[in-house]
Amino acid sequence: MTATTETTGTTAAKATRKAPGENEASSSGLAALIRRPELTSLLGAVIIFALFMIVAPAFRSFDAFATVLYASSTIGIMAVAVGLLMIGNEFDLSAGVAVTTAALAATMLNYNLWLNSWVGAGLALLISLAIGFFNGYLVTRTKIASFLITLAAFLMLQGLNLAVTKLVTGQVATPIISDMEGFPSARAVFASTVTIFGVDVRVTVFWWILFVALGSWLLYKTKFGNWIFAVGGDEDASRAVGVPVKRVKIILFMFVGFAAWFVGMHNLFMFDSIQAGQGVGNEFLYIIAAVIGGCSMTGGRGTVIGTAIGALIFGMVNQGIVYAGWNPDWFMFFLGAMLLFAVLTNNRFEKFTKERS
Repeated sequence: MTATTETTGTTAAKATRKAPGENEASSSGLAALIRRPELTSLLGAVIIFALFMIVAPAFRSFDAFATVLYASSTIGIMAVAVGLLMIGNEFDLSAGVAVTTAALAATMLNYNLWLNSWVGAGLALLISLAIGFFNGYLVTRTKIASFLITLAAFLMLQGLNLAVTKLVTGQVATPIISDMEGFPSARAVFASTVTIFGVDVRVTVFWWILFVALGSWLLYKTKFGNWIFAVGGDEDASRAVGVPVKRVKIILFMFVGFAAWFVGMHNLFMFDSIQAGQGVGNEFLYIIAAVIGGCSMTGGRGTVIGTAIGALIFGMVNQGIVYAGWNPDWFMFFLGAMLLFAVLTNNRFEKFTKERS
C-alpha cells in the first residue's frame, strides 16, 4: 500500500513537472518579444487609436480611417527609406525638399519641353537618384557626418527649388500639366482612388503596404539586409569581414532619393501644380516616424514594420485632432511627446538587450 502511494505520488510529481527547457523557452520568448524595436510604437498606436475612438465620434467611420491611412501613407513611404538609412547609421535632412525637387523637375520638364508625362517622371527619377548618390558619395568619401552633408544638400535644394522655379515660370508655383500626354495614366498609378466596400482609399495606401513588405523582405531575407544591420552596428568590423560599407550606404541614400521621387510624383499628379517652397520640415516627420517605430539613433537596430507603425501614429494624431475638434497646435505637442517617449524607451530597451546578451 505504501509502495503504491509512493509510486502514485512520484507519477503525479512527474506529471506536474514541466518539460526540460520549458521555462527557459518561455523566458527566451518573452525576452525576444520585449526586445522587438517596434513594441513601444505598437503600444502607443493602440493607446492613441483608443483615445480618438473615445473622444472623436467622427473618427469611428471607415471613411475617416481611410483618410488616416492616406495621411500615414505619404509619410510612411518616405519613412521606410529613411528608416533603412537610419539602421545603417546615417541621416538625410534633405529628404523633405527632395520630394519637392522631384515634382518640380518633372512638371517643368514636361511643360517647357512638351514631353510625355512619363518621360518627365523618368527624367525626374534620374535626378532624384543622382541626389541620393551625391549625398551618399560625399558622406562615404569625406567621412563628414551625414547630418552636415545632407543639411548642406537641404539648403542647396531649397534654394534651387525656389530660384529655378521663379526663373523658368516667373512665379513660385508651376503651371498645370493635366493636358499633357500620359498624365491620366500617370495619375492612375500615383494618385488614383480605389473604392472598397463603398470607401474611397487612395492608391498610395497600397503602395505604402508594398514598400513596407519589400523593405521587410530586403532587411530580413537578403544578404544586403544583413549588411545594413552590420554597417549600422559596427562599420569597422563590417569592413573587416568584407562588407562593402561605402556601396551599402550609397545605395541606402539612393533609396531615399527613389522614395522622394515616388512621393513627389504623387504630389504632382494629385494636385497638378507644385509650390516651390513645399517640403521644408517634412524630413523631421520622416525621421520621427522611424524613431517612434523603433529605429535607433545610433544605427544597427530597427524594423520596417516599426516605421509603418510610426507613420500610422502620425496619421492618427494628425487626423484625430481634427475630428476631435481640438486646436491643431496640439499636433506638434503630441508628436514631440511621442518622439521623446520613443527615444527614452528605445534607450532603455537597448540597455536591457545588452544586459540580457
